[in-house]
Amino acid sequence: MTSRNTRRRALIGGLASLGVTIGMITTGTAPAAHAATWPTPTSSQPVSATIPVSGTVDGGMKRYYGSGELAGDGQEEGQDPIFRLAAGATLKNVIIGAPGADGIHCEGNCTLQNVWWEDVGEDAATFRGGSTYTVTGGGAKKAADKVFQHNGPGTVNISNFAVSEFKTLYRSCGDCSTQYTRKVNLSNIEVTGTGTTARLVGINVNRGDVATLRGITILNDASRRVIPCQKYNNNTAVGTGPDSTNCLYSASDITYR
Repeated sequence: MTSRNTRRRALIGGLASLGVTIGMITTGTAPAAHAATWPTPTSSQPVSATIPVSGTVDGGMKRYYGSGELAGDGQEEGQDPIFRLAAGATLKNVIIGAPGADGIHCEGNCTLQNVWWEDVGEDAATFRGGSTYTVTGGGAKKAADKVFQHNGPGTVNISNFAVSEFKTLYRSCGDCSTQYTRKVNLSNIEVTGTGTTARLVGINVNRGDVATLRGITILNDASRRVIPCQKYNNNTAVGTGPDSTNCLYSASDITYR
């Protein structure tokens, strides 16, 4: 049988390979509660017009930040993104600094690998038009509202990701002109609580949305202010907590430290 420590070392090793270092190994009776180690950018580049991405683009851990018409960092709807990914594109090893504008737009299926948002603008990333969107590694902080906005159909998979200083990690659009049944899968997520109410996922149960949560670690949240799964009927909150239909997780899937 694999020991708990062996499994933990394997998990941390896997996260480190994606740029996430989590200080969750404990010594004695005093547990460590450290957030992910954020990467140091290799250089910085202002972006005054949205950068189109096709195929695979490796940013080499450069920081990109908005300037000129992309210098917004508020919650106004309709802002342009720093990057716009064509269907099938992959963006990896990128840091998005402040101002962050509307982060990244995926116009179809996309992969975001080891992407870090230092100060989320309107949203970190918006998914539309595809069927499968993958976020692996990386992290986001300082999101006054949402981190990931799911406007299109399909499934968003988020794994080995760190989030702090946020209101909602994932939101299925509640008022898009065209609505869908959407799915989100969270796996190996490190969450740092800030003492205020925050939500990991917000889904529309009246649309049949499904959220699956596995391997969630929540730091600094003794008062349990972080809600794992918030249920909505479009934009009306209608409940929280696990069930067998829409919010698929159990108490063992959430670890508090």
